[in-house]
This record gives sequence, C-alpha cells and structure tokens, in this order.
Amino acid sequence: MPLAQKEHENTMLRAEIEMLVQERAHLVRVAGAAAVFIANMDIHKLPQPVVDAADVLAMSVNALPEDTLRDGLESVGAEVAIDTPERRRQPRT
Repeated sequence: MPLAQKEHENTMLRAEIEMLVQERAHLVRVAGAAAVFIANMDIHKLPQPVVDAADVLAMSVNALPEDTLRDGLESVGAEVAIDTPERRRQPRT
C-alpha cells in the first residue's frame, strides 16, 4: 500500500474518531440532563402517558454505566444529593 494512501486512511480514521468523541460528549450531556430531569420531576402531578414516557427514560438512564452517568451529571453541572426519606418528603421546586 503506498504511503500516501496510508496517510489518507489515517487522516480519515482520525476524523472519524474525533467525530465519535464529539458525538459521545453530546450524548453524555443529554444523559446527564435526562438524569437531572427525572430526578426532579414529580410524577404525582403528571398525566399517565407522561409518567410512562418518563419511566422509559429513567430505565434508559439507569442502564448507563456509572462512570458515563457521572460524566453526564458533571457535564450539566448537577450535584448529586443523598436520597433520604426526609428529602423525599420535601416539596420539589
């Protein structure tokens, strides 16, 4: 294989990898935002179809690897609060 062709393939692979890295960063941010959204919603005030959709979203977020979820939460500047019975009784803002 000629050197010029190898260099061209390497350049194309680098571009593809960079695109995938950027896409992952966007998806991680979406996952973080979804996790914050789910954590802050009050399902008792939502219509059932919305609760069903939120459940699908929550299951998808919960299926993420822990480090990916942590990266997502960091990317949106979320702070993780300890879930306690007292915290659950507080009104959501």
